Amino acid sequence: MSVLNELYQVVLDRKAHPQEGSYTCYLFEKGLDKILKKVGEESSEVIIAAKNGVAEDTENEICDLLYHLLVLMAEQNIPVENVEAILEQRRQKIGNLKQFHQVDHQT
Repeated sequence: MSVLNELYQVVLDRKAHPQEGSYTCYLFEKGLDKILKKVGEESSEVIIAAKNGVAEDTENEICDLLYHLLVLMAEQNIPVENVEAILEQRRQKIGNLKQFHQVDHQT
């Protein structure tokens, strides 16, 4: 089982069995709008960290974003396996580049 899948299982467990003081439970309690706000904030923080060029900061922000995406997935009942299946389909398409045709516009 991957680390992401294991973390997702913890998130699902927190959703099913709320625990006092759990940040994950707090997000579920506040609902979709709060979860989406956090996904947006973390996305911005990834961008800023990457722009600043400090790999460790970027890695940490990516982890924060992935965690909040897992919470969103749990909130929306989207299993990790569904996302993995889509990624696998896309991986199989690597190398099938779209052909771009240059159009000669004459005035």
